[in-house]
Amino acid sequence: MPGKTILREKLNESISSVLPIALIVALMCLSFVPVTADLMLSFLLGTIMLIVGMGLFTLGDEASMTQIGNHTGARMTKTRRLWLILALSFILGGAITVAEPDLQVLASNVPHINTAVLIITVSVGVGLFLVVCMLRILLGIQLRWVLLGCYIVVFALAALSDAGFLSVAFDSGGVTTGPMTVPFIMALGVGVASIRSDKNAEADSFGLVALCSIGPILAVMILGFFYEMEDGTVAASVIQSYADTVALGGGYVKAIPHYMYEVATALAPIVVFFLLFQVFSLKLRKLPFLKIVIGLIYTYVGLVLFLVGVNVGFSSLGTILGAQLAIQSPWLLVPIAMVMGWFIISAEPAVHVLNKQVEEISAGAVSEKAMGLSLSISFPPTASHAPMAKGSMKVAVIGPEATPPESKAMAVKILG
Repeated sequence: MPGKTILREKLNESISSVLPIALIVALMCLSFVPVTADLMLSFLLGTIMLIVGMGLFTLGDEASMTQIGNHTGARMTKTRRLWLILALSFILGGAITVAEPDLQVLASNVPHINTAVLIITVSVGVGLFLVVCMLRILLGIQLRWVLLGCYIVVFALAALSDAGFLSVAFDSGGVTTGPMTVPFIMALGVGVASIRSDKNAEADSFGLVALCSIGPILAVMILGFFYEMEDGTVAASVIQSYADTVALGGGYVKAIPHYMYEVATALAPIVVFFLLFQVFSLKLRKLPFLKIVIGLIYTYVGLVLFLVGVNVGFSSLGTILGAQLAIQSPWLLVPIAMVMGWFIISAEPAVHVLNKQVEEISAGAVSEKAMGLSLSISFPPTASHAPMAKGSMKVAVIGPEATPPESKAMAVKILG
């Protein structure tokens, strides 16, 4: 059956992306970086969940998020009401960003800015620059000039910004590379650009993610001029050891409801918007509508499995691995980081979505393989905020002094 064939293809893609990372980590753990057996087993279980989750996510995303974005962009533009297009763009940009899991993680780990304040600031920044993106597409303004002007402002503000806000500002730009934001924003641009009939329409559908990444940077730096920093400490990650296999299984089971809620929160704004849009404007036929609904279910299940695998299996071992390397073999950190960065980007769901859409829009002129190779070589800073990269944070200190003597937990300070 075609459905089973497509699912098999997606699973094969995820295996080819994740397996190299698992083999590199396993080789290091079995040769020169000792870790406990429970963490190693947890990592292997996380690898399985990661493979299945990525396969389901990429399958569901193509059937749902991309289609919703395309339909929304095309229908908005057909209304010919500029104020409506811009208002919906701002609302959608803000809503998707508020629900982005990556932003929740970033905000909870910034000690000197209130979590709610940072989330709202970043969301407003993305919403405003999604409006800029729509204006650029509709008016046919060249991307190079918009980027040049925006980055002149960015670097001018950077020279005046407080160091505590400057780093957070540029980190905040990474939320636009999350698994929710990338497919929707790109598809929205494709839908809007599809209404234009000139030769530059397809080219103008690109660049939305790049522009939307500037919004949070500017918003947080501007916030720094008015907001008084709060007292806080560096975030700490506590790695729990598992006494036996039952405790290990319990750790995964306890994590599932949390990520079910997190992913449901992330998807809810988009689902509600789509249902209202379907009732009042879109009015898709039954079969296309059901395909999108089924795609949303695949997306939900895939993201839950993916995030559980990354945060329970990958992140724990990655934190310990980084700390041990920093202590025992610091000279290995740079080459290992380069190799891991290559494969982490190839395993990132948002990157798979981006590569696929670029290949389709460019009619194969820019292949999915070429895009993936280019991104893996560069390993851009914004991609480090995506879920796959959370297991490769920089580790500064590790030791038992931060935890009670009777505890088997290990406290690790996270700098990234």
